[in-house]
Amino acid sequence: MQLHQITSYLENLAPLAYQEDYDNSGLIVGSQNQEIKKALISLDCTEAVVDEAIEKGANLIISHHPIVFKGMKRFNGSSYVERVVMKAIKHDIALYAIHTNLDSVLGGVNAKICNKLGLVNRSILAPKLNKLKKLVTFCPVEQADEVRQALFLAGAGDIGNYSDCSFNVAGTGTFKGNEQTNPFVGEKGVMQLEPEVRIETVFPAFLEGKVVSALLKSHPYEEVAYDIYALSNSFMTVGSGMIGELEEEMNTIDFLKMLKQTMLAGVVKYTDEVKPKVKKIAVCGGAGGFLLKDAIREGADVFVTSDYKYHEFFDAEGKIVIADIGHFESEQFTSELILEKLSEKFPTFAVLLSGVKTNPVNYL
Repeated sequence: MQLHQITSYLENLAPLAYQEDYDNSGLIVGSQNQEIKKALISLDCTEAVVDEAIEKGANLIISHHPIVFKGMKRFNGSSYVERVVMKAIKHDIALYAIHTNLDSVLGGVNAKICNKLGLVNRSILAPKLNKLKKLVTFCPVEQADEVRQALFLAGAGDIGNYSDCSFNVAGTGTFKGNEQTNPFVGEKGVMQLEPEVRIETVFPAFLEGKVVSALLKSHPYEEVAYDIYALSNSFMTVGSGMIGELEEEMNTIDFLKMLKQTMLAGVVKYTDEVKPKVKKIAVCGGAGGFLLKDAIREGADVFVTSDYKYHEFFDAEGKIVIADIGHFESEQFTSELILEKLSEKFPTFAVLLSGVKTNPVNYL
């Protein structure tokens, strides 16, 4: 298996365009044409994880957290980051990270947390804005279906749980080609009135090049008329955090106990109970404090996340229970998620879960 086959699949699940600006998801070390014998999956990429990969004969490590976040000017082994990169290069081990882009998709990190907690009726807590565009084009009636299908195959037309979405209006197009043209219909130098279909469809902004290319290849005209509009609509299947419901209401303390047990948390730090029973739960793997207002707005009874500072707990203001379970604890099942996805796609490829404990925090 070549590395690009694996990375292409992962980036189809969680496009790199959806990572946060500060992030460094993607291929950090290695060549896309590298032959991969075995992959090791871990939440973090530490020296111990690289040693484990060497021992187990894995030449690809897929981690949730990137080992490199910022630019590096020296590689002299003075930090654990430098040592990890140097050892990986020395042993021809590729390093790949799938971080906030996996946080942002509907079937990603937060969906895994929801699965563990048994939440139903789930949706993105804070959908991203300005990530969608609309294509409008015009083509002869008989070729409209071919053009639509090409656009859909390129990634256009998905709205929530629906695919192949477009809006179509019949009309009349006019054009007159000069002597250098070879018109698909009509004659050069003669005004042509042609029955056409106006096709409108939405697509993720990062796919613009692919969608336009599909349009130009499938459209019969020499000169293809089309418009691209930036949309400010919420992208309901891409964003931060998730919110869902328990199958049945639970006593607040019983839910917190279940949360601790299910998420294998050493401790759960939580604010005062707001009401005796809870049902609507918001979650965010990792540091999710920036989503508190969204969780309150959506009527969540509990907000499960991590990395809350002392004074930030006061922000609950008696409106919601904040439950901080720890950063590692909130994301630890991400490795399991990646394993499931890769095993489903490549059932004969060797994918292993790391046995190294990478959590830097211990509890007494």
